[in-house]
This record gives sequence, C-alpha cells and structure tokens, in this order.
Amino acid sequence: MRSRSATYSWLSWSPWLRPSCPLRRATGGPGWTGTWEAAAAGIATELPGQSIRDDVIHTSVGGRAVRIRVSNRLGTAPLELGAATVAIQETGAPKSSNALAGTLRPITFRGAASDTVPAGQDAVSDPVPLHVPSDTNLLLSLYTPADSGPATYHRSALQTSFPAPGGDHTADQGGTAYTATTGFWYYLTGVDVLGARAARSVVALGDSITDGSGSTSNAKHRWPDRLAARLRQLPPRERLGVLNAGIAGNRVLLNGTGPSALSRLDGDVFSRSGARALIVMEGINDIRGRPNQTDPAAFEAAYREIVTRAHSHGIRVVGATITPYGGNGGWTEAREAVRQSVNEPTRHGGVFDAVVDFDAVVRDPDVPDRILPAYDSGDHLHFNNAGLQAMADAIDLHSLTGKDFPIVLSSRDRDGR
Repeated sequence: MRSRSATYSWLSWSPWLRPSCPLRRATGGPGWTGTWEAAAAGIATELPGQSIRDDVIHTSVGGRAVRIRVSNRLGTAPLELGAATVAIQETGAPKSSNALAGTLRPITFRGAASDTVPAGQDAVSDPVPLHVPSDTNLLLSLYTPADSGPATYHRSALQTSFPAPGGDHTADQGGTAYTATTGFWYYLTGVDVLGARAARSVVALGDSITDGSGSTSNAKHRWPDRLAARLRQLPPRERLGVLNAGIAGNRVLLNGTGPSALSRLDGDVFSRSGARALIVMEGINDIRGRPNQTDPAAFEAAYREIVTRAHSHGIRVVGATITPYGGNGGWTEAREAVRQSVNEPTRHGGVFDAVVDFDAVVRDPDVPDRILPAYDSGDHLHFNNAGLQAMADAIDLHSLTGKDFPIVLSSRDRDGR
C-alpha cells in the first residue's frame, strides 16, 4: 500500500493536544464544495479484515463528481485502507445497504486503490466521476484489511451503518454481506462535490444539540439537516452546502467529548472545501459539565478568538445563544446565571457578524429557564424534531452570506485541501 511518513509530532500524551492534523494533497482544482461532514469525535475498536458501509451519507448539495475525506486523526497507528467505493443508495429504502444499479464507483487515493493514512492525519481521495444530486443518500464503503489500531469515528451518527466481516465487500452492489449494524460512522469525516449549484458551504460547529441528540434516527431531523432543506429552496447562487460539525459532549473552553471547539477549528472548519460561513452553538457543556466553567468573560474571549480566526479564512460567523435546560439534572440557579451572562454579549456585544437567538425561539415564555414542552425531547436539554425544526427556521438565511463580507478563494479550494 502507498504511504507517506507522518509529518506530525506529539505535543502531549493527550490526543486532543495534537497540532492541527495536516491534509495530504488531493488532485483537483477549484470548484469543490463540502456537502456533508461528521466531526472526528473519538476512537472505537478497529475493524480488521472487515468492510464498513457507512450509511447514510446525505448530501446537502450535489455535483458532477465526488471525493471523500478519511480520518486517522485520533489513531495511534497507520490506517491501512484496502479498498473504497461510493454509490448512490437504492431509491425508496432509507435503511438499505444496497447500491443503486449503475452508480457504484471505485475510489482511489493518489491513483491507487489502496492507501495508508499515518496516525494523526486525514486524507482526501481523488475525484470520482459520479453525478450526485442534492438531497440524496450515498453509500461509502471502506475495507480495512489489517489491525490499524483504534479507529477514528463519530459516535452519535443517528444513522445505521453496516459492517461486513470476512474480507473486501466494498464492490458489492447488494448488501447481503452487510449483516451487522452500528450507529457509528467509522473513519469517514467529509464528502465534497465538484461543480455544485451553490454559493459554497456553511459549517455548524456545536455539541449534541447540533449533532442531533433527541431527534428521530435515520430521518435527517437535526437542525443542520433542516437548514439544508431551507437553503435548497433558494436560487442556486444563494444556496450553501451544510456541514454538521457537532460532537455530543463537546465544549468550548475545555476538551470533553472530542477536542474543544477552539482546538478543532482547523480540522473541522477551516480545512473544509468552500466554507463560507460558520454557525457557532457551543457552551452548554462547559456550564453544566465538570469541571464547570463560571466566567462569562472566558466564553466571550473564546468566541472572539473563533471569529478572528474565521475572518482570517474569509469565513463569516453567526453566533447562537445557549438554550435553556431547566429541569435537567445538571441545572442549578448559579449555572443558569452563567448561561444568561454568556448569552448577553452574544446578543448585544458585537462579537459575531450576525446572531441567531435560539434561546428566545425554544424557551417556555412562562418558565424561561426551561424548554417549551412542545420542543422538549424529554430530558429538558435536547430537542425533539419540532424543536430542531424551529431552530432551523429561526436562522436568517441571508445572514450566512452577508453582502458586506467578500468571498475569499483560499488555498484549500484551489488545491483541494
């Protein structure tokens, strides 16, 4: 298998304190747009000698070619990829592992069917000629022939994926070999399309609320999914692909589940093709988690750092207020006071280019430290499908592409990084 020596050096024993992982160059020029993302959230048991059909990868925008992003960012050994394929899922079967006839394509990396991704790195595939519509389910299949150590994965996929033991089944059109199921996305962290009828893409940086906890599985009811549906109604030049960089348990100031929002900006936001806007909804886990954070000034400073760094990449930033969680086991009056204090500069402090007041949208007007019962998933923290739809509906679509904020063509769009 083809490999490159790692260009990465450890700063600490902790995987969250690694420097931003480099992306190896992929072939292709300008015109790539991110259509889907799953942030690297942790490590799972490896799958030696197995294929994994990550299902369903749902496109927000379409294009005439596709490429994938594979991550060994949190791994401790080189990741051996024996083969990979992409296909459109058979129509009318949202939980199927069967490929639509005539759409299955092999994926290569720098011209080879197999590849080795060093620990601490991500890889981007070569372009695959395949007409991919928007609002479509893709099947991405990867074969890992050997024990490559802990697998970088996204835990809360809320989608069914299918492992297949017993060798390479990536080229199978049918799904009969994929007898097992899992709720994780293994290795796969992004899909780009070429020639999208869209202005570029927006990244949603968040925690479990953005990740979709509380929504119906296999139904695409996360608020970024619903935002993508709204954006598809706009004229092509105003549309954006939507990239969900939510991680359940994520924090702004400290590492929690996954690296902190501050430490994952390069890998989960700035490296993404066509990133034009960023929506930031992070902070509830810092307030209610242990050790809990109590200084509103620290939150404001972190938000300002995110905005400054995003602006240097030509990315507009929309800040979101932190939503209520009264009645949840982690709620206290002192923590509620912190939440209110953190939300104040978000609303009125001029920190962000624009603001979406999710707190105002979902709170119970009679008990404002609680979620409106019609939107509550039952744990008084996360939202049901109706609540997530209300959040998506609250976003001013034109705030994502402010006329006063010029589009900057960065090196990541020109050279495929």
